[in-house]
Amino acid sequence: MTRSTPLSQWSASADGNLRRPFARPGASAAIRVMIVDDSLTVRTIFKRMVESDPAMMIAGTASSAEGALAQLADAPADVVLLDLEMPGMGGLGALPAILATPAAPQVLVVSSLTMDGAEHTLAALSMGAADTLLKPRPGGFTEDYRTQLLGKIRALGSRGAEPAGEPARLIQPSFVRPGPARRSWRPEVIAIGASTGGIHALGLMLRRMSPLFDVPILITQHLPSSFIPVFARQVETACGRPAEIAADGVDIRPGQILIAPGHGHIVVRRCGERLTTRISSDPVASGCTPSVDPMLASLAEACEGRALGVILSGMGRDGVIGAQALVDAGGTIYAQDADTSAVWGMPGAVARAGLASMIASPERLGEAVMAQAAASSAALLR
Repeated sequence: MTRSTPLSQWSASADGNLRRPFARPGASAAIRVMIVDDSLTVRTIFKRMVESDPAMMIAGTASSAEGALAQLADAPADVVLLDLEMPGMGGLGALPAILATPAAPQVLVVSSLTMDGAEHTLAALSMGAADTLLKPRPGGFTEDYRTQLLGKIRALGSRGAEPAGEPARLIQPSFVRPGPARRSWRPEVIAIGASTGGIHALGLMLRRMSPLFDVPILITQHLPSSFIPVFARQVETACGRPAEIAADGVDIRPGQILIAPGHGHIVVRRCGERLTTRISSDPVASGCTPSVDPMLASLAEACEGRALGVILSGMGRDGVIGAQALVDAGGTIYAQDADTSAVWGMPGAVARAGLASMIASPERLGEAVMAQAAASSAALLR
């Protein structure tokens, strides 16, 4: 029988807001998880995995998207594990309605389509799903898989919990680094790094940037290799500019978008007046492949700081080392704010390190990138 927490059993604070229930006596407020999958076996396995963590509880289970939406009206969830391929409206069709439910849950797409149907998964991520995890074949629900699943749920579900001390949205302004001194230096390259929740944020940011914007853009998004070609087409649609997968020896040209392949990091090298890319598989501190750090650190040297880095939503700290190198060389870093991030890990890390000159929503970051390039160009003409 599905365990859920009806609204009548929630405690209310003085301001009238509902507080999360507790998974165990004496525990911290629980992360409420809803499981939506048409397979009873999969729902049962996921339920057992979630309940094995004392910091989590089951808000409900459903065999269809329609059933999930009906339950979410009375049993809010912080994280929804969503299958895409189901009878009826299906997970993809229901995604906007799930995201719009009162608790505004984070959605983790857990579907057998995530490998063979990258189009469907990336469509879900661009619509606002935060992350994806492949549903394994029978026999693949191992302890390693459980650890990976619970880690993603924990990262996504912690967004709504207040951290120790002041809420992130109140302390963000103190992190902002003073603006760069060399404003007349037009960025030679814009470099964007993102992970969990980053695809949706990237789309919002790129749509604020005119197709006529001619500064080259490099993108490192944490994705499996099989997703990258579909992701490149998605980026082209978002910004109306050609997007290619980076490779060894590719020239970085005005108006071009280059995307890190899933198997390696983008490294930028200067060859006379030209900037070219190299793909590196060297280990990095973050353990990520592709990693944001080599991209930003190589721009610090190749462009002598004349580059602008943007760190969008993502788990972990990938990008901090490269951002430090770029800022030390005179470059600029922008970061997505906590309120609009699915996970304020990567952008939060560069913000807390005092490396971000601007902390804002993806839309504002896109406008700021346009303004920075335009202002620098105008200064050079005077």
